[in-house]
Amino acid sequence: MGRRTATTRTAALLAAMTLSLAACAESDDGGGGGGGGSAEETGPIKIGAVLDITGAGASLGVPERQALELLAGQLEEEGGIDGREVELIIEDNQSTEDGAAKAMNKLVNEDEVDIVLGASRTGPSLAMRPIAESTETPMISLAANQAIVEGSEWVFKTAQNDRVVIERMIDYMAEQGWSTIGLARDASGFGEGVAEMFDEIGAEQGISVVATEKFAPDATDFTAQMVNLRNAGADVNVIWGIPPAAGLAQRAYDQLGIETPVMQSHGIGNQVFLDTAGDAAEGMVAPLGRLVVAEQLPDDDPQKEIITTFIDDYTAEFGAGPSTFSGHAYDAWQLAVDALREEGTDPQAIRDHLESVTDFTGISGVFTMTPEDHAGLSKEALALVTVENGQWQLVPDQGD
Repeated sequence: MGRRTATTRTAALLAAMTLSLAACAESDDGGGGGGGGSAEETGPIKIGAVLDITGAGASLGVPERQALELLAGQLEEEGGIDGREVELIIEDNQSTEDGAAKAMNKLVNEDEVDIVLGASRTGPSLAMRPIAESTETPMISLAANQAIVEGSEWVFKTAQNDRVVIERMIDYMAEQGWSTIGLARDASGFGEGVAEMFDEIGAEQGISVVATEKFAPDATDFTAQMVNLRNAGADVNVIWGIPPAAGLAQRAYDQLGIETPVMQSHGIGNQVFLDTAGDAAEGMVAPLGRLVVAEQLPDDDPQKEIITTFIDDYTAEFGAGPSTFSGHAYDAWQLAVDALREEGTDPQAIRDHLESVTDFTGISGVFTMTPEDHAGLSKEALALVTVENGQWQLVPDQGD
């Protein structure tokens, strides 16, 4: 179903009421067929996706596209949702806010999709949010910044909030006895508000940012920023970005011989970071989703079976393992399909279903959403990970 004008909505509602009354004598539950959808729902169910397939966010968007295509194919083999075909329509926003807004408008107004997944990064997701809100279209972003869902009615997300990431990092910093932070952050929406959040969350433990540097998402030279961090003399330095920029910054840090401990954000959970940073990544610590260390998880971890099955399926299809960003797409798809299966394609019912998700085990964590929390993950969704011999390794002695 596409979005409707107020007049069309009223007419449709009256028609639906008439159909419902006529069917009462033949229906035990007064509703339509399987999954809670209404009897008049026919034709394909449409799921739209806006991804950063080209441009600065390609290392996120490409594996997300692959994950969605894999899952769509599996659902097709299963017969769709209650016998209805599910059509996946993917748009490339070229890693731009304008591209994301145009793609969102196309999906909603031309393709008339029932729900939208994406975008891969914060800036494009924020550009899509006003369209989701004004057209009352359910949207599940794959990006991190808390601003994407803060105060939202129609937008949800699957990447761990930057707030819970910083909570995890602050806990680790406090354990290490560090009290000052040097920060080099992505200058796009992904890095907005990060310094302030470190100060806010760290205040109780006496931890604060003493220097902040910025870099463009597509930057290739990080010498100036890393020199300034070195000169600031903080106890720990944080690089907050996505590959390849985050990996290039890590290399610059290492080439300058900076001995201060360094942490990266959750934006680096893929092979592109390891390939770009190379040996410079050794010993670096970051809070990441459990997908990158799936084999190291204990057997009683509630996510292990889901993660390992996804890894096996993805690897068989594409010849290489998924990234944490593939996992964000997996979670968005499964949440969307679950809502569509239970509620049909009524947008309000889908929205209400997503807002009441409880203990939904996914790749990025175990989701519980509320009207106040459209992200649904706590800091426990993140594991502290380091790099040893070019491979992701759990930081030892973690309480989870």
